[in-house]
Amino acid sequence: MGSSIMDSLFQRSLEDLIKGIRLNLITESTFISKSTDDIRREIKSTDLHTKSIALQKLTYLSALYGLDMSWAAFHVVELMSSSAFAQKKIAYHAAAHSFHAATDVSLLATHQLRKDLNSANPFEVSLALHCLSIIATPHLARELTPEIFTLLASSKPSIRKKAVAVILRVFSQYPDAARVCFKRLVENLESSDPQTLSAAMCVLCELAMNDPKSYLPLAPEFYRILVDSRNNWVLIKVVKIFGKLAPLEPRLAMRVVEPICEHMRKTGAKSLMFECVRTVVTSLVEYESAVKLALGKIRELLVDDDPNLKYLGLQALKVVAPKHLWAVLENKEVVIKSLSDADPNIKLESLRILMMMVSESNVAEISRVLVNYTIKSDPEFCNEILGSILSTCSRNVYEIIEDFDWYVSLLGEMSRIPHCQKGKEIEHQLIDIGMRVKDARLQLVRVGRDLLIDPALLGNPFLHGILSAAAWVSGEYVEFSKNPFEIMEALLQPRISLLPPSVRAVYVQSAFKVLVFCLHSFLLYRETLACSPSSPDKFVSESTYLGSDSVIVAADCQQDEVFNPRASNESFEDPSKDVEDITVNHAQTPYSASIGKDGFTHEAIGNLLSLTEMALGPLSGSREVEIQERARNVLGLIELIKQELPGLVNKEGNSGRGDEKFPKIIELMHDAFSRELGPISANTQERVPIPDGLILKENLGDLDMICGNVQPPMSSSFSFGILHSGEKVGLPQSKGESSEGSTESTSLLAEHRKLHGLYYLPSEKNDMSNDYPPANDPKLQDNLNDDAKDLVKLTEQSLLRKKKPDHAKSRPVVVKLDEGDEVPIAAKKLELKEDLLSGAVRDVLLGNEAVSTSQTNLTDKLSSKRKGKKKLSAHHSSGPKEVLGDVGNPNMGNPSSGRSKHHDHGKERQHRSPRKKDREREENGHKDKQKSSHRHNRHKSRQRVDGSNNVVTQTPVIPDFLL
Repeated sequence: MGSSIMDSLFQRSLEDLIKGIRLNLITESTFISKSTDDIRREIKSTDLHTKSIALQKLTYLSALYGLDMSWAAFHVVELMSSSAFAQKKIAYHAAAHSFHAATDVSLLATHQLRKDLNSANPFEVSLALHCLSIIATPHLARELTPEIFTLLASSKPSIRKKAVAVILRVFSQYPDAARVCFKRLVENLESSDPQTLSAAMCVLCELAMNDPKSYLPLAPEFYRILVDSRNNWVLIKVVKIFGKLAPLEPRLAMRVVEPICEHMRKTGAKSLMFECVRTVVTSLVEYESAVKLALGKIRELLVDDDPNLKYLGLQALKVVAPKHLWAVLENKEVVIKSLSDADPNIKLESLRILMMMVSESNVAEISRVLVNYTIKSDPEFCNEILGSILSTCSRNVYEIIEDFDWYVSLLGEMSRIPHCQKGKEIEHQLIDIGMRVKDARLQLVRVGRDLLIDPALLGNPFLHGILSAAAWVSGEYVEFSKNPFEIMEALLQPRISLLPPSVRAVYVQSAFKVLVFCLHSFLLYRETLACSPSSPDKFVSESTYLGSDSVIVAADCQQDEVFNPRASNESFEDPSKDVEDITVNHAQTPYSASIGKDGFTHEAIGNLLSLTEMALGPLSGSREVEIQERARNVLGLIELIKQELPGLVNKEGNSGRGDEKFPKIIELMHDAFSRELGPISANTQERVPIPDGLILKENLGDLDMICGNVQPPMSSSFSFGILHSGEKVGLPQSKGESSEGSTESTSLLAEHRKLHGLYYLPSEKNDMSNDYPPANDPKLQDNLNDDAKDLVKLTEQSLLRKKKPDHAKSRPVVVKLDEGDEVPIAAKKLELKEDLLSGAVRDVLLGNEAVSTSQTNLTDKLSSKRKGKKKLSAHHSSGPKEVLGDVGNPNMGNPSSGRSKHHDHGKERQHRSPRKKDREREENGHKDKQKSSHRHNRHKSRQRVDGSNNVVTQTPVIPDFLL
């Protein structure tokens, strides 16, 4: 007792605690720790005043600094029973802040909550309702449902509105409570108190969002509120509900469209107007007059100076776009000008609307202007634009892409945009297009070569994935390259040490493929000349299999329209000029002569082997497992070549001889790299049957027992990248040649040669012109002075239907998988509680009284507290419940059908209790069992009679007078 008095005399209040925290800014943590120790001592006091002050300080520290106060849960429950309202308020506030579903002592608060809910003091009732709305658990909701049912009909509006609000939490925790309380909740829709009506509409709106079909019988009540109410908040909720109900019942949509349009015309509240607009454009799109009115209101929002209203207008326009594209065309100027708005949210919405207009005919033009727009945009919005282009063009396995050569060129130019951070997406699409679209591989190798020799990309970590894809493409489809030696030099350049280990491993593996290809082509050429040195025509026929497919691909590629994604005014070249020349050159010139100035010469192959050996020698001792293993594979192949073909690396030997035998290892390696490995579906593994006798464990708990002595690797940078697992993924390969890269890429390569003059071949003078100008050509930017106006004009033109030119080639074949290329998304199942709640609401509205066992217990409690069921039944069958009776009963002409139905339900409830008692007596004796059986049969026969007179439909019914 003495310690309690001393604690109360010298106890610090919450105000003292706050002052102390502000004065101890440097040693704040020490002060809080000391204060927590004091609170732990004070909260154990038997004096409730001392305990309440300690709990108040603990709640403050927990809310501000996140301190754990679960250890004080019992003291919270203890203080809740205090008779002083100030102390009770502190306890309820602490419970609402700290209690959760795992708090065990919340069960001890059930009695106190029930007591306060039945209190005559409205402030105590409000405290209990507020706390219950936060900490309600299935147990609390089940035990306190009778008290909530009573408060729903309270004579005090302040209590009734809080009880209505808390019922949503009770329903979510205990769905069977709807069988007791839902009818009384609906009664509050006729309340004269606007706050109670608002609370009831909020609860019903939240319930209807999950399962609107169950609330169709309440359409008459909602329609009455829609017509009569003048409360904007209530009208917003009821319009939301009709937005969900209208698609379920077309006749209902016909009836509510006019009141909604009337509110849209007359209201001055922007919030209500927007809700009406959204309901019209989502659920009432069949009514043209309503849609036109909604579009006029959307136009008002778009031109408003308030950025919030403009954002809402863009959102509404985005909803309209799929079904009414003309509406977007009418407002295209506002949408496109919004791309340069200061608000980032407005810019994003306008970008999404613009991407919804993309189609096969205008994807190139819109992408051109948007990519050009990224140059002067901030980094964040720049990547949003790039991400939108990538996602739109790759949708449904590149459904809207017809010219893959243009799209691959666009991917390469997007990689060079200064703020580009979409390396992962571009990397995936480069590899994906290579595996799916055979006709695009020629352009892929050309773009990959330009990326590999660009030194500016090596220092950007966001683009390392793109370089990895470029290296993979260049090695996998090296037969399409004009100069494999140049690709080899780019893959082995010294600056690749700036790349991460996973990318360097791909570089080494691609160099392995290029080396095998060069050796195979050189030795095949040598053997052919040795077999028929005087018959070059025979060599031409023998080498046709190396490049015949590529000749066709190149010829087809030259026939395409050359479109510059940056300049729509670029004149197209005549596709008929170079096709014959290309075919003739390939028919008359040996394949090796097209590789370079010297071709696959003895000296070139020797330099290639020396370059490879010098570049990969240091990597054979790398600490990275992937790099070390792949480098040693390449070096091992070179050692085998030296042993079997010593004259190949001996410059003083007889380089002109053709009597070297064809090494079997090179042929085997070339065949292995040429093997067809097509793409596979993402869900292929799921269809593989589990072998009999194989036991798959969910965890690897016994792994330590199996591999206990195995030491983990020292390096933690082992790569599990996608490219490693799919390193050798390919399709049927074809051979051929491609034109040289752009002038810009050649200049970059020249600069790189100056810095690293290591085994570089002499540059070619007669380079072929690049048929695909860069999408980001600086010379073309002068013609785009006003991007917004250009995009407005371009969008207007591209939305019009265009006739395809006659010379356009057909769309290339895109390999699709058997069951789709997207990862299957499992359908979201409704939670069990939502199903139970919807079923309970449906049973109540349709008059189905099949109540669960738990509901029987609640009914018994209610009848004991109400002093008999007759008074409760009479209360239910009077007043506004006639409307609900009419809704559930299809016989609309009988006004007393609702009262008779409730009377029947009352009879059924009266029979439940005796039946339960008869089941208990069944175990005591045969005589009682016979009585129970007799009563049960008599109850069944009465139910059959009642059922024959009043048949209830099983689907929600809307009265005909409304429709």
